[in-house]
Amino acid sequence: MKVPFILAAVTAAFALSATPAAATPAHPAPLGPQRPYEPDVEGPANIESGAATVAPLGGGVAITFDAYRGTATGEKPAAPREFVFLFDNSIHFNPLAFPTCDRAALAEGACPPGSKVGGGRAEFYPTGAAEVAVYNTKFANGMRGVLITIPATGTVLDNTLEPVVGSYQRKYTWGLHEIIPPDATPPAQRGSTTHFLVTFGATWRGHDFVQSYAPTDRPLNLGVWSHYVTGQKTLTEGRTPRP
Repeated sequence: MKVPFILAAVTAAFALSATPAAATPAHPAPLGPQRPYEPDVEGPANIESGAATVAPLGGGVAITFDAYRGTATGEKPAAPREFVFLFDNSIHFNPLAFPTCDRAALAEGACPPGSKVGGGRAEFYPTGAAEVAVYNTKFANGMRGVLITIPATGTVLDNTLEPVVGSYQRKYTWGLHEIIPPDATPPAQRGSTTHFLVTFGATWRGHDFVQSYAPTDRPLNLGVWSHYVTGQKTLTEGRTPRP
């Protein structure tokens, strides 16, 4: 079933704009890998909307985040720094039961069968689209998570599976923390997506990558925390029944 996200908190358009502290959502998973510091730049305020879908898959579930991003003027949305996909307290991941693929194997096209644990589609500003693939992985520091990849563009993004902190624990237990590392392109000129759909879920030899222990029809909390090169931070959240 699908439920629209509700925009829960948005900062002002620029990092230097006066914004009440309560309007800036805290980082849900600040204890894992850190993005290198980079000064904020001026740019548009991103406007977000979307939906979350939970579908049965094997004995578990597949969870889809379907996010749209735009601006009031129609100009290019500000490029992202980080995302955290947030999962209901009833949701657990089972990465140890699945083969893993690292960046080296991915570059060689040698990811083992069973390591693909999701997929999706990205649409870019102003035009263009490409398929997304998600692979179970183990990072050099021992953390588990996934690689979200866009093969057509060569994009590979680390997503570490991290426990959430603070008030987020009222709804969620785990987040997939995605860092988009800085590069030589000036922040205001970096690419941005207007639509990004990603599904997490797979079965392999009788195991389910994502499981929910909630009873049928119990509402599940799902959300996405976002951080952009302008300093803007947003939190979009919604609830959808467990199928």
